[in-house]
Amino acid sequence: MKIDILSLFPEMFDGVLKSSIMGKASEKGAVTFKVTNFRSFTTNKHNKVDDYPFGGGAGMVLMPQPLFDAVEAMRQTHRQKPRIILTSPQGKPFQQHDAEDLAKESGLIFICGHYEGFDERIPQHLVTDEFSIGDFVMTGGELAAMAMIDSIVRLLPGVLGNETSAVTDSFSTGLLEHPHYTRPADFRGLKVPDILLSGNHEKIAEWRHRESFRRTYNRRPDLLNGRILTDQESRWLTEFEHQKEK
Repeated sequence: MKIDILSLFPEMFDGVLKSSIMGKASEKGAVTFKVTNFRSFTTNKHNKVDDYPFGGGAGMVLMPQPLFDAVEAMRQTHRQKPRIILTSPQGKPFQQHDAEDLAKESGLIFICGHYEGFDERIPQHLVTDEFSIGDFVMTGGELAAMAMIDSIVRLLPGVLGNETSAVTDSFSTGLLEHPHYTRPADFRGLKVPDILLSGNHEKIAEWRHRESFRRTYNRRPDLLNGRILTDQESRWLTEFEHQKEK
């Protein structure tokens, strides 16, 4: 995968793209990153990329010319037509299925905004996807882009050491992930559930499914809305509801 990032502050990405999973993914050749300051594409004699909004109002708005020219230049370096992603608090909420979808692409271009916003011709006529990582506003789109890129890159083949890790992550199955334990089995009197020490993999898998379902019911019941429950999950749901009523 080739990922281009257009930002006014490319130095923000230095540590993130070279560290941890993303750094290893790059070393393995699973992904290549290029961060470009789109100010270098402006034709404005004052090197500006923003201007006052028509009609008045607070703040500055990013002009279309630098970003259109930057994206058009980036497109030429991709073998296939890349998805162009705009980070914006007005975008649709970014979710795990979006990361899984984007991980199938050969190329992505991320546009990180700043100031009051974008000229509306950018989201309407340039980008293919507009995403938000939450109902809050940040200074710029760099941190949002980092979060999305991390969630995408870790899904690329060969990036994670254990290929089942991404499959069982929270949200990948529609449920939150089950609890995890490691050594020692008894820490200050706090013991690991006996089932995990039993060696019975079938029972362990059932326990993990049950605890995953319980955690989702307790913490994110909204994720169960519209879920087609198995017979076992229906029984667990009835049990959890009875326990909650007591």
